[in-house]
Amino acid sequence: MTILLPEVLKSSPDPLLDILKESKSIAVVGISRNPLRASNEIAQYLLAAGYDVAGVNPGETEVLGRPCYARVEDIPEAVDIVDIFRKSEDVPPVVESAIRKGAKVIWMQQGIENQAAAEKALAAGMIVVMDSCILVEHRRRLRELAR
Repeated sequence: MTILLPEVLKSSPDPLLDILKESKSIAVVGISRNPLRASNEIAQYLLAAGYDVAGVNPGETEVLGRPCYARVEDIPEAVDIVDIFRKSEDVPPVVESAIRKGAKVIWMQQGIENQAAAEKALAAGMIVVMDSCILVEHRRRLRELAR
């Protein structure tokens, strides 16, 4: 896992806890309607945990009973976290879309890393998490999140 923080946020003892506590909305990029896919399972978990989840997949109109959008900037509501389930080489346009939307965090799921896109997001003032599962990190912090 790699976490890149803007200078103003580098003093936190657990930046992931801060992200998960302060965020309300999550765009799941690459969401699938297939319940066997990780993107679907994790979106369900995030919904159950109380987050407002918006799916991003140009091939879908609705997933988990919620509207699905072609791009992050098409989501009508504000987005705090952009959770990416795409190949590493497909991350740059997602980051561009997240920057245009004004998202606060880019979260690349386990096995996904793109340093150039991460640096662009960081330069735009975003927090970047690479190669990390948001579900795993949320579960690790359940006790602290409940406070």
